[in-house]
Formats: sequence, structure tokens, C-alpha cells
Amino acid sequence: MLIDFHVHAFADEIAEKAIKTLIANAQIPCYTDGTAGDTRRRLKEWGADYGVLLPIATKPSQQVTINNWAAKQAGGGIIPFGTVHPASPDAAGELRRIKSLGLKGIKLHPDYQDTFLFDEKMGPIYKTCEELELPVVIHMGYDPVSPLTRHAMPYHLVAVNDEFPKLKIIGAHLGGMFAWDEVSRYLCGRRNIWLDSSYLAGEIDAKTMTGIIARHGADRILFASDCPWHTPKQEKEFIETLGLSEGEKERIYWKNAAELLEMGEF
Repeated sequence: MLIDFHVHAFADEIAEKAIKTLIANAQIPCYTDGTAGDTRRRLKEWGADYGVLLPIATKPSQQVTINNWAAKQAGGGIIPFGTVHPASPDAAGELRRIKSLGLKGIKLHPDYQDTFLFDEKMGPIYKTCEELELPVVIHMGYDPVSPLTRHAMPYHLVAVNDEFPKLKIIGAHLGGMFAWDEVSRYLCGRRNIWLDSSYLAGEIDAKTMTGIIARHGADRILFASDCPWHTPKQEKEFIETLGLSEGEKERIYWKNAAELLEMGEF
């Protein structure tokens, strides 16, 4: 069993444009055409049984349309999350609607949403997600869209975790892309914080990765790729080089995700 906890796709009518824009911004290759259909097919080819779909509203006006689309993608190996924009006057109401749609959590991307993790307007989002028991995936660390500004760093997440201790937080990119020392110092060992393995192959050395896993615990690491920018095949091949036990790999590859998403027994 393999659950990829970090996958992106777009509605068919905007996928081509979205992918071209993102490629231009990030200057990295893309491994799908950006549609949910192609993503489903490719995930199966790469050996992933499920992909957690993480849409991002870059404007407040987008969140309702995106969440309606995301809800329709459920099934066929796709587990959709929703999204809200921090500047939306009805973010809390949309979070309640996300819950009613059956979406399993939300994705926030402070860089693309032009906000900081500690911004005052984020508080009601965290509070409502905590109350609704909606897990929150947050892009952490570096992002090429704002290379000189770090909107979400590991030490920022400490304050969020302290204020909302029951909030289930998934720190993308092992809790902080290219901020591994800060992850180890501030996040490792904190409860209710999971770290995903998205876009790590070729970006982090094995010693640093295994050190963070050992300090944080394999029971709170989630396998992820950041598809279509990396593939689950790439990320699994990297994890296989780390010298982890079979039990640790089983937890990372699917058990932790299945428990967090309340998927039941396999």
C-alpha cells in the first residue's frame, strides 16, 4: 500500500494554462498534464494506490468553485482536500461547508496566498479547523514564487501548535523546504504535527532526512511527492535508500496517512 499525501491537479478547462504558468515560475519539469484524470492514471503507473489532492485558492473568490470541483474528484484513488483563502470574509463558513462536502482537510499555501503563518487572519482558520477536526496541510519553507521571503518557517509553526494544540497540522516538505536545521530544532517531537516527504528526492541528503525521522518519529512522517513536480516513484526510491526498518517504512508509506484520514483497516 502506498498513499501519496501531496498531489496537485486542476480542472480540465484550466489545467494546461495553470501548468504552463507554474512551470514558468518554478523552472522545473512536470510529470502530468495537470488534469485529475491524467493524475489518476500516472499515480497508478508510479505505484501509488491513493493520492491526496491539495487544491489552493489564490484568490478569495476561487474557494467555493475549487472546493465544489475538489469534492467531485473523490474516488478512483483520489482523496480530495479543500482550501480557503485567508483574506476571505467567510473563510470559517467555507470551512464548515468543506466538512459537509466530505473533504478530508484543507491546504494552505502562504506564499501563493500572500500571507504569513502567524498573520492575525489565520487564527480563525486554525480555530475552526481545530473545532471541525480538519487536518491542515501547510506549505513550509522555501518556494520559488517568493524566493526572498519565507512566509511559513518551522519556528512560526511552533506558535500555531502552542495556541491550537489539538489542530492536526501537516508541515509540507518535511516541515520546511531547505530549513532542515530549523525543523530539527523547533518541530521534531511536537505532537499533532506531521511532516510530509514531498519534493525531497535530490534536495535533501540521506543523513539529514534520517536524523529528522529519528527525532520526530516515523509515526508522524507521511509519504508524499508533490506530483506533478516530483513523482511517488522518485520519492519512494529515495526513502528506500535511508536504511529504515520495514515497520518504519510501512508507517510512512501508508499507515500514518490511513490513520490520520480515518480510512479504516486494510
